Amino acid sequence: MQFTIQIPDIYFVNERKQNVEKQIKLYIALMMFQSGQVSAGAACEIAGIDRYTFIEKCQQYNIPVINFNVGEIKDEMQQDITLPK
Repeated sequence: MQFTIQIPDIYFVNERKQNVEKQIKLYIALMMFQSGQVSAGAACEIAGIDRYTFIEKCQQYNIPVINFNVGEIKDEMQQDITLPK
């Protein structure tokens, strides 16, 4: 899928078009990941970056990479764990 966004050049006087395009892709990927619309792997593809860089960017923008809710954690803790002999 391809989108075209019209942004007046006045807002990017000192930026190269390629850098702006990369930033926009990153922001889209981060927001889609944060909202749960895509997985981390899909977000990496959208942004065109590797998983380690994506995790760094999530940290930079305070986006949790692992997001468990309290109920899930409680359920995991209450499950009986049987270790193999």
